[in-house]
Amino acid sequence: MLRRVSRALLLNLSLISPLVLADAPATDVPASDTAPQGALPLQSLRNFADVFNQIRKSYVEEVSDETLLENAIRGMLSGLDPHSDYLDADSFDNLQTHTSGEFGGLGIEVSMENGFIKVVAPIDDTPAQRAGVQPGDLIIQIDNQPIKGLSLQEAVALMRGPKGSKVSLSILREGTKTPIELELKRDIIVVASVRSEMLQPGYGYLRISQFQSRTGEELRRELQKLKASRSGLRGLVLDLRNNPGGLLQASVQVSDTFLDDGLIVYTEGRLPNAFSRYMASSREKSDDTPLVVLINGGSASASEIVAGALQDHRRAIILGTQSFGKGSVQTVLPLSEDSAIKLTTARYYTPSGRSIQAHGIVPDIIVERARIESLGAEKLVTEADLAGHLGNENGKESNGKNRSIDSAASKLAATDNQLYEALNLLKGLDIMSANSQQLAKRKLQGPVEE
Repeated sequence: MLRRVSRALLLNLSLISPLVLADAPATDVPASDTAPQGALPLQSLRNFADVFNQIRKSYVEEVSDETLLENAIRGMLSGLDPHSDYLDADSFDNLQTHTSGEFGGLGIEVSMENGFIKVVAPIDDTPAQRAGVQPGDLIIQIDNQPIKGLSLQEAVALMRGPKGSKVSLSILREGTKTPIELELKRDIIVVASVRSEMLQPGYGYLRISQFQSRTGEELRRELQKLKASRSGLRGLVLDLRNNPGGLLQASVQVSDTFLDDGLIVYTEGRLPNAFSRYMASSREKSDDTPLVVLINGGSASASEIVAGALQDHRRAIILGTQSFGKGSVQTVLPLSEDSAIKLTTARYYTPSGRSIQAHGIVPDIIVERARIESLGAEKLVTEADLAGHLGNENGKESNGKNRSIDSAASKLAATDNQLYEALNLLKGLDIMSANSQQLAKRKLQGPVEE
């Protein structure tokens, strides 16, 4: 039995790194000896075989050998980090549909933390987002079934179901003393990767909700729509808040849209093919619109790659709060025709060599999410209110009764203060740029003779 288990482990692990099986007889290796570098520890394998046999003989219910070995694989992977996992046929199919942009469920990007399901980010316009699920929430029960003890895949399976069916979640949230109870209605989740709108004339908004296979192409298409508007495009906000990530190649394509050349991201790991460098392409001219990127604690993985690259190249101002800090690469390694493992094989680094893992991207300007309330119009006396005041020779005299108020900006400040600050920042950059251009033009013209 020991020899069969050892050879099975060697066969599977050989996909990842070269290992040497110690073929010496059991009596030649003391139980306390540590295995040589690169060799499988025989005593640990004996322990595994003993536990395997004890479960087969003594567990209260009969369990098949296939189930026990599959559970052992799951346990090995779950003990590494929150993102390594065993993929059976259903899990692998879910991974493919997830990156293609359509899947069934509640619309939550999750990870496992201390035995509970942690919300990385709710996906835009999904049951989870509409119900008020927030990044950082811990899901402790699903339909009154405790999460503790379940694998990530088992918990995800509980949240999925037919469209229109209901599911209840018990959530722990920082700052609340008792669990929050939510009832959600399942739906088919179709993620629109990129959407755009004009915030104000000349100032555009691009939202990437998730990095999918078509994200780079969709981004360029929406960017051209904004540029073709009547007011043109003088500034752009790229919103990556609550974006849980997705495909690495999509993040490279998005970064490449705004960078002419240079390094975007690189990876390092133990495998030879884990060392990769992704460069900006100079085949097409990059977009040079003044750019502000919004991030927060729900911005993870591919979102952090984009924010880190644009920050290091001084191409954009990063605004918001510190990102999630998922800076690891997962590789899908097949085991058979209908199973695979998702294994963390490398770490991401920004162009300047910063590791994203467990640290994230720190914004250039930190703006916490806040509620802003207007104090009302100030009732002040101005020059125009004084009797006998001098008139304005340009005919632009005004007083408090007809002062203009930007209602759209006021509404934006009340609903999304971070986006409001990003818009104001773009306006300031535009004003400074215009002033600089006028000053340069005057210098070129030389002194004016009178």
